[in-house]
Amino acid sequence: MPHLTAPLSHVTVRAAWTGCAIAAGLAVVLAFGSAQAQTPARPAVEAAPQAVPGFWDPRRRPDRPDLSRLTVIRFLTETDYPPFNFTGPDGNPAGFNVDLARSLCDEIKVTCTIQMRRFETLVDAITSNRGDAIIASLAVTPQLRARLDFTDPYYRAPARFVSRRDAVMPEVRPEYLEGKKIGVIAGTSHEAYLKAMFTDAEIKSYANDDTLRLALRRSEVDFIFGDAIALAFWINGTDSGECCAFSGGPFVESRYFGEGIGIGVRKGNDLLRQSLNWALFRIWEKGRFTDLWLRYFSISPF
Repeated sequence: MPHLTAPLSHVTVRAAWTGCAIAAGLAVVLAFGSAQAQTPARPAVEAAPQAVPGFWDPRRRPDRPDLSRLTVIRFLTETDYPPFNFTGPDGNPAGFNVDLARSLCDEIKVTCTIQMRRFETLVDAITSNRGDAIIASLAVTPQLRARLDFTDPYYRAPARFVSRRDAVMPEVRPEYLEGKKIGVIAGTSHEAYLKAMFTDAEIKSYANDDTLRLALRRSEVDFIFGDAIALAFWINGTDSGECCAFSGGPFVESRYFGEGIGIGVRKGNDLLRQSLNWALFRIWEKGRFTDLWLRYFSISPF
């Protein structure tokens, strides 16, 4: 996927999210699974309600900038990456990123527009002043920092282990997986992390998500390791056949899994960047970010 540090295809996420929606009767699901894995005593049941992850430190409250200097914010997002961005039934932009942008506009009390564009055109559109801010699950990387400035992360793309439901582990450490077979997509940051940290496990690399997940369903591997957001949708979707669940908690090492997902603005546009940071903190502090997160994510990737 072009947005996050670890590759994840639009088709994979879209199909998984659609499966979740069908399984839920196309309703919004508001219950989370546990961020820590289920206990072995009850492998088929999520252990406890999941707290929505917080990406802000309450001790680091950002200063309120001079919001009166903002007259309009032209948000740019992409066209087809559900549930983050997609075209709604009314033909208008919809999704987690779109609703977050609208919440930011409400908090700042400024007029905003939201335009959908192909993902590969977004950065050029900002640098040529055809928009003010990109909110499209854009991963913060050194390469992009050379072209854009970014807000603080508003979510991250952690890595997680998934096992069959009868073999869930509440905690995963390298020593716990000695001799275990772990499946992973070849050529990803997830594979690199396993090879560096889980040296006593047997790592089996696969070409794509379908073959990786099938290997777990067939018990050809003990665990699979990958992008937690995509895996959360798969676990809760019809394609998984309710076979599997998260084991252990999230892995978020920035060296392998990136700095997080931020809103990109033109270089030097400190007023807008600081205003968005202030508004993001306020939305989180008021609980609106939690409400929004629960609206779109039925199983937490964290």
